[in-house]
Amino acid sequence: RQTYYFDTEKCKVCPFREGCYTEGAKSKTYSVTIKSTEHKEQETFQNSDKFKELARSRYKIEAKNSELKHGHGYDTASSAGLFGMEIQGATTIFAVNLKRILTLLKEKE
Repeated sequence: RQTYYFDTEKCKVCPFREGCYTEGAKSKTYSVTIKSTEHKEQETFQNSDKFKELARSRYKIEAKNSELKHGHGYDTASSAGLFGMEIQGATTIFAVNLKRILTLLKEKE
């Protein structure tokens, strides 16, 4: 963010002061947001049709993540270390997938 400071004496006689300068103000600043290349690229991507399509289907993924966390205890680690978390993640996902398979098999009958 780049901030510019103006002398209020110049603002008082400026032809564009309407809506910009407030009478009685002791200082006047104007800020401009400077975006990095990464931010510009992300903004372009977020305005694309591909992003909008992905955002429309995000709720399905979030619902599954919520089920893992709240229904199967994936929100907190049950053991220490990276390996313990990997095992917990694998078993939790396996259990959820197994439940889904059983549900689909029951629907077929």
